[in-house]
Amino acid sequence: MDKKLEQSLTKTYRREIFSKFMKAITVYDLIQENDCIAICISGGKDSMLLAKCMQTLQRYSKVPFTAKYLVMDPGYNTENLQKIRDNARLLNIPIEIRETNIFDYVKTVQKRACYLCAKMRRGSLYNFAKEMGCNKIALGHHYDDVIETTLMNMFYSGEIATMLPKLKSDNFEGMELIRPFYLVKEDAIIRCKEENELMFLQCACRFTEMVEKESGQKEKTSKRDEMKQLVKHYRSISPVVEQNLFRCMSNINLDKVLGYYDDTHETSFLDKYK
Repeated sequence: MDKKLEQSLTKTYRREIFSKFMKAITVYDLIQENDCIAICISGGKDSMLLAKCMQTLQRYSKVPFTAKYLVMDPGYNTENLQKIRDNARLLNIPIEIRETNIFDYVKTVQKRACYLCAKMRRGSLYNFAKEMGCNKIALGHHYDDVIETTLMNMFYSGEIATMLPKLKSDNFEGMELIRPFYLVKEDAIIRCKEENELMFLQCACRFTEMVEKESGQKEKTSKRDEMKQLVKHYRSISPVVEQNLFRCMSNINLDKVLGYYDDTHETSFLDKYK
């Protein structure tokens, strides 16, 4: 299956997945010579296909780098963890599993459990990656994630901000986060997965499982799901909506906004007006 998937990614889906994966690495300068990169695998479709692309790239790249395949176990149930192991074996991805008790801790928290879980998981990934000798971690966020994040920040945070293709860590010196699937659309990932008859994890969150079991109903739709449905609606109206949403974050006219800020100061349009 690993050879079949590699051929699918580099031939059938070369234009939609592998070429865009390579373009993001080139355009955003994501990989440098002698990097040691921890490809972080959650068990979902995005991270598993990213791992396969990185494995393929490492084999043929003219820029030498080391790839390590990290599964951070926040407390998956036995069935989900075994599914990750089985898929890794099927795709010939040499994973290393590191255990935590994040799910056990988060289920005791009453407010902002998802936010806390995400923050703790990210911190654990950096810690484990550094222990493995890595200077970068690679996550499977894709083009649709970027657009949805932009909209969520506008609607729920009141700011213009998006998910960046790479980011230096504030808390882990010398560590950097990269997103090689930044230009790859989720639809292509889904079609590739289905065509190769692969079954990855959907949601392996034990907190969500607990809420559903206790309430007898599905957890309410997330803000990201809301954005996904919104984009889907406007995509059906105009094929350029996605492209424009993505493009607008690198096409900001500072003369036409009320204000902007960075880590050191804020600027108002009145400063220039005067």
